[in-house]
Amino acid sequence: MLRKLKNQKGFTLIEVLVVVIIVAILAAIAVPRYLRYVEKSRSTEAQTAISTIRKAYDIYLQTNGTTEGFSLEMAQKEASLGESTRKNWKFEVVGNPPNKYIATSTQEFAGGEGKQVWYDVPEAKYHGYGIDTWTNPESGGLETD
Repeated sequence: MLRKLKNQKGFTLIEVLVVVIIVAILAAIAVPRYLRYVEKSRSTEAQTAISTIRKAYDIYLQTNGTTEGFSLEMAQKEASLGESTRKNWKFEVVGNPPNKYIATSTQEFAGGEGKQVWYDVPEAKYHGYGIDTWTNPESGGLETD
């Protein structure tokens, strides 16, 4: 009888449960990491656009000694931002000379409306969505790192 059981094909309930538990644990680890990766990659579009806008302001400042009279619209034109970037993000520049560049996602953005990425000039560092904050999949809200 024992020999007959070993030759049967299929898995016991215990074996199936062990596999299901292992898969669930791996998914619980992998899904939040994947979501962070997606948010980080989505925020790179804003970071690249901010960097290009900053360079336009820097060039204008070096050429004219001030950013007075240089508008965000002029900087965006100089930066030659792509159509999808302009659809996904709204930009704002704070200060003269600028000390903060902010990108806020629009409703067209795949990650949702109202996400912010900003560059702090005194810190020389990016902050916000996908950088030091991410969406908590359980609460649906943003958390900090």
